[in-house]
Amino acid sequence: MAAQNIDEVVDGLADIVREAARTGDRIGYFAALYRQVTVEIRTAIHEGRFEDGPRMDRFDTLFGNRYFEAYDAWRRDRSGPRCWRETFGLLDDSDTVIVQHLILGVNAHINLDLAVATARTSPGEDIQALRHDFLLINDILARVVLAVQDSVDAVSPLLSLLDRVGGRTDEQILDFSIVQSRAEAWHNAVVLSAQTEQQQTATIERLDVRAAVLARLIARPGALVRPALELIRHTESGDVAAVIAHLDGAMEGAE
Repeated sequence: MAAQNIDEVVDGLADIVREAARTGDRIGYFAALYRQVTVEIRTAIHEGRFEDGPRMDRFDTLFGNRYFEAYDAWRRDRSGPRCWRETFGLLDDSDTVIVQHLILGVNAHINLDLAVATARTSPGEDIQALRHDFLLINDILARVVLAVQDSVDAVSPLLSLLDRVGGRTDEQILDFSIVQSRAEAWHNAVVLSAQTEQQQTATIERLDVRAAVLARLIARPGALVRPALELIRHTESGDVAAVIAHLDGAMEGAE
């Protein structure tokens, strides 16, 4: 699939969510989160909250197509970027809890795809004009993360154990990952925007390798957190379709 505008990105994500709910595929967890973020960005565009709405439509389309390309490559022959292969490869792993699937998707899409989409939206010196709107998305993400946190807590009631053993809550894990990753993505986008095509290829490869390493750390965290994850796994909902529906309605429940 290849979207031509943000409406088609929303529709494409909704299709993935529906199919995942029908088949009980955990790929719908991150897709549900991502769909809601995209809907909120589209609303902000329509409300004129960005300095350049058409540019943000182009940006979100490029960004969404990065995810669709990775999704299609995985479905076709288990190919695609390393970090997405690490992420999709854990979909059938019964040891991976809901919040890990969400963070794995966030990691791949932000630590690799975001910098690429940003640089391609505004190459060269034009990238600095995008900074205000890029940062405005942080506020939108914060709202969605809070809503999704409540949804995750409802289907994974012992997730608060991470706070006791790891020193941070599920909200902080998601929010910290997003905020820090987006700050790094902006830096990398600026780098990419000034590079030649050959240099960009090398930089993108480096970003992919780094995001793949982070994916492995997310999937298999330190020994201190593992006992808590084991307890969480045994108490959270195993009804994949129900979890997807719950996550996909997070923003509606927050309104």
